[in-house]
Amino acid sequence: MLLLCSKHLYYINFLLFYSSYIFKKNLYSYEIYCILLDAIIITLYFLGVFIVGLSFLSEEVFGMGMLGILFNFSFIFGIFLFILILMGVKIIYERAVVLRLGGFNRILSPGFNIIIPFFDSMKKVDIRVFTEDVPDQDCITRDNVSIRVNAVLYYNIKNPEHAVLKVNNYHYATSQLAQTTMRDIIGEITLDQLLAGRDQVSKKLKEIIDEATDKWGIQVHNVEIKHIELPKNMVRTMAKAAEAAKEKEAVIIKAEGEVIAAKNMSKAADTLSASQGALHLRTLQTLNDLSSDQSNTIIIGIPLEILKGFEKGQ
Repeated sequence: MLLLCSKHLYYINFLLFYSSYIFKKNLYSYEIYCILLDAIIITLYFLGVFIVGLSFLSEEVFGMGMLGILFNFSFIFGIFLFILILMGVKIIYERAVVLRLGGFNRILSPGFNIIIPFFDSMKKVDIRVFTEDVPDQDCITRDNVSIRVNAVLYYNIKNPEHAVLKVNNYHYATSQLAQTTMRDIIGEITLDQLLAGRDQVSKKLKEIIDEATDKWGIQVHNVEIKHIELPKNMVRTMAKAAEAAKEKEAVIIKAEGEVIAAKNMSKAADTLSASQGALHLRTLQTLNDLSSDQSNTIIIGIPLEILKGFEKGQ
């Protein structure tokens, strides 16, 4: 019986390794399969020897025949195999990294998959886009202004193998990298540049973080600065500067309007003086406009030319 078992094991191992050599498959995987098949065959052979030995005492000890013992052991062995198969069946919707005896084996795709129980361990990796909130960071700009800035980071896993094997916790590592990078970038620019060029700062942050996390199998899609908190005294100073700028603009606009009004009045005076009776007609029109409101008190001014006419008459 032992010679027959050894003969069968030899042929099975030879066929597996020969097929792995012909088809250029992974020899490491076939070694695992050989070990499993050898264990199953040895178990079946010893189980057969045990059943044959028990068959001689079946009537006296168990009260059943050879067929009854075979049926009971087949039933138990079938349940054991069924449990092993269920333990090896994995249905996933994301990706999963399979480690066989501590070494990387393969990446499972979404759907129905089978692994070897007790030999394979599985680490699931979600490949959807993650939204990471970068907490408030105390930053000092190049012009020595202390501010607090927070941002939001969008990224996903493009290489599950690197995300599992090359970094301990890729979520925490990416968040810490985003915080330190944001402080470094803001320290290189002034406050005015940050407030006026927020899009450029976000783009630069995205490029730096994406390049640094590429070796971890992470792809950064976007980085957006959400809020910039300024000191209260800086807010008051900026408000005063903005108010003064608006007052300056208002004074300039008012002065330009007075200049334009003076030019128009000068042109009107020239037009009225060039035509006799035009000033009198303008005066009558003004009196007509005032007469529509009874609450107004009308004071008629006599032109100096009239008084001069009286003087000449005397």
